[in-house]
Amino acid sequence: MAQVTSRPHSPRFSREDRDIRVEDYLNDKLQTTADLDNLDALLENVRDRQNLLKEQLRVAEVTLNVTTETSQTHSADLLRQAHKFKSLQADIDRRLLILTRSETSDDAVRKFDSSMESLQRLDVARGYFQLLTEVENLSSEARGNFNSSPQAALDPYLRLQSLAATLKEAQPAAEDAAPHLIDHVDKTVQTLWKQMKDAFARDFEETLTKMKWPGKDVTLSGSLEQKWTAGVEKLLDLQEPELKSKDDKSVSSPYTEDAIVLLPLEVMVKPLELRFKYHFDGDRPTNKLDKPEYFLSHLVGLLNTYEEFFAVYLQPILRKRFQRSNLALTSTYIDSTSALITALLPMLRRKIFALVPRISEQPHLLSHFIHELIGFDTSLKDDWSYDGGGGVDGWRGLTWEVLVKKDWFGRWLEVEKEFALTRYQTIIKTQESGELDYDSVDSGVTKPTKAAIRVNDLLETVTDRYRPLSSFSQKLRFLIDIQIAIFDKFHTRLHSSLEAYLSLTSSIARTVQGVSKEDQAEVQGLGGLERLCRVYGSAEYLEKKMRDWSDDIFFLDLWDELQDRARRNTGDKNLAGPMSVEDVAERTSSTVGSHEDSGALFDETAGAYKRLRIRAEGIMQDTLIHNMRESIRPYGRINPWSSLSVDSISPSSLSITAELDATVQQLSSSLSFLSAALAPVPLRRITRQVSLAMQTFLWDHVLVRNTFSTSGIAQFTRDVSALWEVVDRYLGDGQGELGMMRLKEALVLLGLPAGDKARQEGDEIGNDGDAGRGAGTTLGLWEVEKRIFRSNESGREVLEELGLEVLNESDARSVLERRIDLGE
Repeated sequence: MAQVTSRPHSPRFSREDRDIRVEDYLNDKLQTTADLDNLDALLENVRDRQNLLKEQLRVAEVTLNVTTETSQTHSADLLRQAHKFKSLQADIDRRLLILTRSETSDDAVRKFDSSMESLQRLDVARGYFQLLTEVENLSSEARGNFNSSPQAALDPYLRLQSLAATLKEAQPAAEDAAPHLIDHVDKTVQTLWKQMKDAFARDFEETLTKMKWPGKDVTLSGSLEQKWTAGVEKLLDLQEPELKSKDDKSVSSPYTEDAIVLLPLEVMVKPLELRFKYHFDGDRPTNKLDKPEYFLSHLVGLLNTYEEFFAVYLQPILRKRFQRSNLALTSTYIDSTSALITALLPMLRRKIFALVPRISEQPHLLSHFIHELIGFDTSLKDDWSYDGGGGVDGWRGLTWEVLVKKDWFGRWLEVEKEFALTRYQTIIKTQESGELDYDSVDSGVTKPTKAAIRVNDLLETVTDRYRPLSSFSQKLRFLIDIQIAIFDKFHTRLHSSLEAYLSLTSSIARTVQGVSKEDQAEVQGLGGLERLCRVYGSAEYLEKKMRDWSDDIFFLDLWDELQDRARRNTGDKNLAGPMSVEDVAERTSSTVGSHEDSGALFDETAGAYKRLRIRAEGIMQDTLIHNMRESIRPYGRINPWSSLSVDSISPSSLSITAELDATVQQLSSSLSFLSAALAPVPLRRITRQVSLAMQTFLWDHVLVRNTFSTSGIAQFTRDVSALWEVVDRYLGDGQGELGMMRLKEALVLLGLPAGDKARQEGDEIGNDGDAGRGAGTTLGLWEVEKRIFRSNESGREVLEELGLEVLNESDARSVLERRIDLGE
């Protein structure tokens, strides 16, 4: 090793620089003469610092020497290792060349890697062989025992089943390796399971034969019961892996599509299935396409016959086996009756799935079959409490399997829609469909047409058809495609009828279209009124029915689910079949998908019927007012009101004016018809508008255009009272006056007695009870006239004293000016 020597350090500073730094230091420390006293201390401090710097320099030199030596030693070690590695590499290459008989090292590496891969494959093959050997040994052990000792065969089978399950679970982590091996093991397990199942089933069938199963009065006792119980236990043990898997899945997913049929019940159902095929698969009279209720009721009969046997003998076994597992919460395993239903359903499915394609092109048979199947599902759910193992979600039913899983819903919906529309056309084409039905509703409500009642009955029948369905989408399709569609068709019919009436009654339409006299006669008088009542009554009846349906629990649940789905819909998915949220909202309610609490399924349709009802009521009012004006017009042309006669004449003793007879008769006949056809509330609304129109006519054309003597006032009062009497007859006492309060108060004011006999005549009028005069009026005509014309304030006071609340001061002055006594 080379010896390390230190080199002399080159001076850091030149002499000149060093002198300058010394001079600066002395100038800094010796600035005054007093500083010379500290010169010794200053020199001592400088010597100490010089010694410290020398010591630091010595340590640095030692450290440098050690570090340099270490570095040189490390470099020498690395050099030796490099030489050793090259020697080893050369030795490996030489050996590899000799081993692989290759000429170059690269060829040798490739051959070596190939050998290693072969060894790895050999190791894997060895593992496969050991696994296959174990599978074969377990399978052979099980086969060798299940005939002589079935119970001893279960242990190797269960181990083999566990091994197969472990391989399947480990395969995804191994990137789906060894698919053929896993397939072989799985097939071996399935083959062994089938062989053991057949062997156990044969033993169990021998026991069943001794029991005389499936006789109606099967009983077990003694050794026979022990054999039967042992056979059930043995089959359940064989099914244990499958049930354990179902047990594990029930924790994470409580609902399963199909419940497992327990093996003992599968064996016991076989003779029942043979009997079922005998009756319903051949040419027996019981196998009819139009009588699906035969085989459905047969299955219910089997339940009634054998339910007690399974409850007595099988129920304790199931409870003991499953009570400590999660399957105890699943009725199809813990309840013997539910387990029996589950075992019977496969043969029913086979029959149903084969039957539906045969009847799909026969609408009546398909509709009848689905109806019967829905009833069967409902019976199992309600009468037998069968939930299919679905727990809270319940059993969807065989109907759901047919309509959804087998995709027959579209065809069934088409059939039901055709039936409903055909029935609708039959209803509206019936001759009496447009007649008002006075017998089917209470006397105090508006009378709908017979067609409206029958359409409602039809739609209620449709509701009963799809009410039991479990699918939300299916129920919504029925609602929109059938019920709302028929509502819309009937609304269009009512609307067209109203438009036709307007065309026949419009003078312009009659001129342009050339309406015949016969058509025009149909809309005149009570005929036209009845036509309007048909539209009004039908619209109101169906509107109320839709409001009632919206409060039905079935439609409320459907609405809540619709709102929930619409609010969660992202906008790119259909809500029901081909319909989007917007399509559904257009047909049902504009609040679909919103966060409003209001809304119902029939909002849009009921709203359309409401608008039609309001319009029909308005046209009815206009028609009555027009007819009234035409009939009362001659009355407005006469002028007998100012003729003089004796005083103190009583209006009640007079006859009505001849020119008013037609109006009274027309009003009486119209209200007589309307009181029978309409409920009190709409009748009162319409009559109130007619009364106001008559009041306006009598005020404008009689009262303010003529002057009245005492006899003229009495006659006018009698005529108006005749109109009131007609209204009171059909609407109740006082309703006529309420509709013409302004005219009534005008007659009171106009009929005030004059002269000294004011109080006496007022008392007579009050005792007479005439509706046209104020009872017990004590103010005379002259006094009232003076006070009314004196000022507005005085006029209001005297009107209050007379009990007149509707007339204002201006109306009162106009009325008093019509009194001939005041005009003299």
